[in-house]
Amino acid sequence: MRGFFQAKTLEQRNVRNVLIDGIGVGIVSGVATFLSVFLVRLGASSFLVGLLTAMPALTGIVLALPVGRLLERQRNIVPWYSRARVWVLGSYAITGLMPFLFPLSRVPIPIIIIWAIATVPQTIVNVAFTIVMGAVAGPNRRYYLMSRRWSVLGITTAATVALAGWALDQLAFPLNYQLVFIGSFVGGLLSFIFSSQISIPDNDPAEAHEPAAQGWRAQLREGIAALRENAPYSRFLLSQFVFRCGITLALPIFPLYWVRELHASDAWIGLINTVNSGVLLVAYFLWSNMSRRRGATLVLRICAFGLVLYPLLAGLTHSVTPQPVYAGMGGIFMAGIDLVLFDMLLRTCPPRHAASYIALYQLTTYVATFVSPLIGTTIADSIGAAPALFAAAGLRLAGAALFVLLRVGERAQSEAEVLQSGA
Repeated sequence: MRGFFQAKTLEQRNVRNVLIDGIGVGIVSGVATFLSVFLVRLGASSFLVGLLTAMPALTGIVLALPVGRLLERQRNIVPWYSRARVWVLGSYAITGLMPFLFPLSRVPIPIIIIWAIATVPQTIVNVAFTIVMGAVAGPNRRYYLMSRRWSVLGITTAATVALAGWALDQLAFPLNYQLVFIGSFVGGLLSFIFSSQISIPDNDPAEAHEPAAQGWRAQLREGIAALRENAPYSRFLLSQFVFRCGITLALPIFPLYWVRELHASDAWIGLINTVNSGVLLVAYFLWSNMSRRRGATLVLRICAFGLVLYPLLAGLTHSVTPQPVYAGMGGIFMAGIDLVLFDMLLRTCPPRHAASYIALYQLTTYVATFVSPLIGTTIADSIGAAPALFAAAGLRLAGAALFVLLRVGERAQSEAEVLQSGA
């Protein structure tokens, strides 16, 4: 432990900074769990709850490719990552101030506006994160670094969710939510301090000043050309997009289901999310070890089909009692998906143009995150939250089937290496 805080080499310092940054993000992520619940308890419509999830995607659809090109031309990406991150995390503290400034019935609207503005730095964070972490870890240490970062983040999130859930039950509404959100700024500062100290190699000045495609359409054409030239990347991109639609469709449905149909208390919701995050400490190491022994493709298939069960079982069980068990199971499988998709994305990206390829990947993620939650809340309002969870399970099943049918991951490494050698 002493050696951790007194890291001597650059590699050791980077690992320390990445892990402590993860602690800061975990503190805010635990509080973020209650943001949509806060909106529901304020009387926000299902549309607004879905919009909260969808807005970052709408901004990302417009900005992901330009942000990718922008970052590709920067000598040092770390300042873009750390500064954008603190703006996003600080938005939770600003959210906590809103009931002091507006009548409760009107608070959902300014909250939505705050998070609409926060989508711009969030887009920068999402693209820069993969670049920075990939550069810190290198091709041989991705599972080592990310399994530890995400485990630390998961444990911190779980502890924060448990503490926040307890605190929310101790104080009157809405002051309880306000204090929890404002207090989360501690995590934002912790993240900023240590993420800004990460050191990675600068971009090659010659590559940083390559002429960029002008206009969004030109950048999109470049992205389509990249798909045609890189078969492992295109198969990966299509399959994960369908699977991602199933993941994001369920995101706004779970809090609606817990509050409106299961009538869960904040303590129960806190427990569900604590279990979901708490299992990550074990899950990331489990899948990291299995990937080394049996290969990432097997882990991808097990976890993809396993994640189908979470919304399916949750929707079939009209009781809050078993929900933490289902959430824990979902957390275990989601950990494997996080690890293998992160690795497969970087393995199929030519190094010289990693930012643009990652931005195209983020674009598909944003499309899924924008469209699916709105469809999910529409289904929930029309025929109920449980059928919406079943729809999410169906989309996940389709994505898992594509991973198998398109043989995602089977030939990714060898084909990508050929592409990268000529990039």
